[in-house]
Amino acid sequence: MHPNEDESVLIHKPAKMKDRLGFRIVLCSAVFIILTQNRALADFDSESHEFNSEESVGEEEWEMVERKGMQFTQNGQPFYVNGFNTYWMMVLAADNSTRGKVTEVFQQASAVGMTVGRTWAFNDGQWRALQKSPSVYDEEVFKALDFVVSEARKYKIRLILSLVNNWDAYGGKAQYVKWGNASGLNLTSDDDFFTNPTLRNFYQSHVRTVLNRVNTYTNITYKNDPTIFAWELMNEPRCPSDPSGDKLQSWIQEMAAFVKSIDAKHLVEIGLEGFYGPSAPARTRYNPNSYAAQVGTDFIRNNQALGVDFATVHVYPDTWISPCRISPAVSNSFLEFTSSWMQSHVEDAEMYLGMPVLFTEFGVSAHDPGFNTSFRDMMLNTVYKMTLNSTRKGGAGAGSLVWQVFPQGAEFMDDGYAVYLTRAHTASKIISLQSKRLAIFNSLCSWRCKWGCKKKNHTALDALLSHDEL
Repeated sequence: MHPNEDESVLIHKPAKMKDRLGFRIVLCSAVFIILTQNRALADFDSESHEFNSEESVGEEEWEMVERKGMQFTQNGQPFYVNGFNTYWMMVLAADNSTRGKVTEVFQQASAVGMTVGRTWAFNDGQWRALQKSPSVYDEEVFKALDFVVSEARKYKIRLILSLVNNWDAYGGKAQYVKWGNASGLNLTSDDDFFTNPTLRNFYQSHVRTVLNRVNTYTNITYKNDPTIFAWELMNEPRCPSDPSGDKLQSWIQEMAAFVKSIDAKHLVEIGLEGFYGPSAPARTRYNPNSYAAQVGTDFIRNNQALGVDFATVHVYPDTWISPCRISPAVSNSFLEFTSSWMQSHVEDAEMYLGMPVLFTEFGVSAHDPGFNTSFRDMMLNTVYKMTLNSTRKGGAGAGSLVWQVFPQGAEFMDDGYAVYLTRAHTASKIISLQSKRLAIFNSLCSWRCKWGCKKKNHTALDALLSHDEL
């Protein structure tokens, strides 16, 4: 897509981008609180703010993450997420000289207690392509993806695997259109990806291939592997040629059902940024600007499609709101937007969707004029506090994933949003603290808990999870 003047403030980073019941989370006794808190913190180093993941690997039964109402669960316990993005892991794993960076990412993310990572399971027709042409794959690159999945399992990190890009990076819908024209079609828009039957078949063939892949390291078929947290239909889908949203809605309905027809075990999400569209005109006031309602996405309507298990939202005030030099006043407006944006989507998930919502990307770019790490830390604090506000109530806010975690030595892939955990000490401490609190919550609570002794024990829970010091 070629941005016009109005679109330019909304274009993303070049490297990518009714059931109200839920459950009530409570604690059953003060003794239980103390004992389980100690258990949850046993692997946490309070001085370094790092989890000792080596001892825990293999002890916990590794089962699929499921959805029950508005929460994720794993083996009957809640599963709240503190996670990260690192989109490039497959392509670096394809080269022995850079493969070690993949292991470093998982080591460092695990060390600060992160439990879910999001990365690409696509690279269409470009450098180190996974899919060289429709249904033609580079086996060595596929083995690299196998390695990524196997390393994630080793470090007890679940993966959200995205299946295609909206953007040109790593091929995306534009590459599918090129393939279509090369096969004799006469396509004139990248948005033909969503409507042309041949291109839909190309995409479905890729989905089928990935889901049925047998990992060469673990010998586990992807569709049976609990390492995989969820399938993402597309990274940041948009169809600006149809502001009504009908074209994209039709594609989502078909593809969510298609994924479920192959793999009914894993969770499925769309990959949305969260923009409100025509079906919810009263909610468009929360959009970052007026153009956001014209890109063909429709947050509430899209997520009501059969087969979609949870909603996703991205948070980028620095690129969505008219960019300018970051100053204290601008910082405040960005953080205010972040809070209202997150709260509105948690409300949607609870009132209209009856499903969890994950904030699957958020960050701030070092390329922004006036960027400083203090503002990035404030952004982390804001997102984490909003997540905890929902978690403490047993609400639909299920967690967040920062864009993005990098090891040192991978600077050549940095899009400006990289967080280097080994040198960003304050950010690392904030991330670790969020992980610790969610680990306590996940350990203390059971999905079947009843709201019994809430007055007595809610105070204790507040003491454990108070986030004022973030």
